[in-house]
Amino acid sequence: MDKLVIRGGNPLLGTVRVSGAKNAALPAMAAAILTDEPIILENIPQVRDIETTRKLLAEMGAEVELGYGRAHHRTTISCRNLASPEASYELVKTMRASTLVLGPLVARCGRARVSLPGGCAIGARPIDLHIKGLERLGAEITQEHGYVEARAERLRGAEIVFDKITVTGTEDLLMAATLAEGETVMQNCAREPEVTDLADLLNKMGARIEGAGSPTIRVQGVSKLHGARHRIIPDRIEAATFILAGALTGGDLNVAGCDPNHLGALLQKLREVGVKTAHTAESVRVIGDGELRAADVMTEEYPGFPTDVQAQYMALATQAEGTSVITENIFENRFMHALELVRMGANIRIEGSRAVVRGKTPLSAAAVLASDLRASASLVLAALVADGETIIDRVYHIDRGYEHIEEKLRGVGAQIRRIGEMLPKRAAGGR
Repeated sequence: MDKLVIRGGNPLLGTVRVSGAKNAALPAMAAAILTDEPIILENIPQVRDIETTRKLLAEMGAEVELGYGRAHHRTTISCRNLASPEASYELVKTMRASTLVLGPLVARCGRARVSLPGGCAIGARPIDLHIKGLERLGAEITQEHGYVEARAERLRGAEIVFDKITVTGTEDLLMAATLAEGETVMQNCAREPEVTDLADLLNKMGARIEGAGSPTIRVQGVSKLHGARHRIIPDRIEAATFILAGALTGGDLNVAGCDPNHLGALLQKLREVGVKTAHTAESVRVIGDGELRAADVMTEEYPGFPTDVQAQYMALATQAEGTSVITENIFENRFMHALELVRMGANIRIEGSRAVVRGKTPLSAAAVLASDLRASASLVLAALVADGETIIDRVYHIDRGYEHIEEKLRGVGAQIRRIGEMLPKRAAGGR
C-alpha cells in the first residue's frame, strides 16, 4: 500500500486549485442511467471513487469514456444499452454512494438489484429512507441474499417526507421522481450544494424540478429525459481542507477555483478562531499570521458546519490556545482520527459524541494509520505542523476523494512525498 511521508514545519504559500466535487460527480454519473442519450460531465475529479463508479456503470453495460488532462477533466456516459440493472456487492462495498443507482435504475428500467452496502468505518448509513421513498413512488421492494430488489412498471408521483435529512436519499429519490407519472413533493430534503447541482443537471436533461436547495422539492414527472452537458461544482470539502491547512501552518494561501458561498459555516468559524480570510467570487485567501483561539464546533446538515470537515478542524484545534469542544451530530463513530492525533501529541478526550481538545500542544512525527477519507486528511494537516517526519499508512482512503493531494501541497511548499507501490506500477507500463 502507498504511504505519505510528510516533514512538518513549512508554511503553505502561494495558490492551490480545487478540483470538482466528488460528492456532486457521483450522483451526476448515476443520473446518466435515466436517459439513452449521452451525458457529458466536465470538471470531474481524478479520484478513486470516480473510477469505482465508472466500473459500476460499465458492469451494467454503459459506455463510459473518462479523460483527464490540463484543459479538462471530462467523462462521457452513454447508457443506451443497459444489459444488467444490478450493482454488485464487490463494488458497492468499496463505495457506499453506489446505492445512488437504485432510483435511476427503477425509473428507467422498471427494476433494479442493488447490494446492501454493509458496515462503514464512520458509522451506519442505512438506505432504509431510499427504500421507503421508492415504496411511496409505487415500487415493490424485496430484500434477499444481501440485495435490495425493486420493481415498478412505472413509478407514480407521491408525497415523501424524510424522517431525517439524508443527502443520498434526497438525490436518489429526486432522480427516480423525474420519470415518475405525476407530481412528487419531497419534504425535509437535504439542502447541500451537491443536491442543487444534481437538480441543475436533471433540468438540463429535461426534468421539471423546483425548490432544490430548500427543504421542499417539487418534481413534475416526464416520460423521457435527453442528453446534456454539465460542469460539476467545485469541491467545498477539498477547499475547506486546504483553507484549514493554510491557517494551521501559518501560511498565506490562495485557494482558487472554489465557491466561497458554499463555505460560509467554516469561514465564520475561522473568524472566531482568529484566522484572517478574504475572498473573491471564485477563491478564498487565508492568512495564518496570528495566534489561534479555541472555539467549539457542532456538525450539522448544510448550511451548518460539515461533518466532512470535522476531522480537519480537530487538527487545527490542537494548535489553538484553550479548550475546543467538537460535537459530532451526523455520524456516531467519526472520531477514529482522534486516537492517531493523540499518538502525535494532541490532548484529546472523547466523551460520547463530543471530543474535548485542549491546546496548544506541540505535535511530533509518528507512524499513523488512516481509517477513512476525512480522517486521513486530518492526519495530513497535523503532519504539516508536526516536528519530524510523519508516515501515514492506508492512504488509499485519501485517494478516494482528493486529487493528487501530495502534488498540490508540494506546489505550495509542503515537504510531502508518496512511497509504496506506485513506482512498480509505473515501471510496468504507466497504467
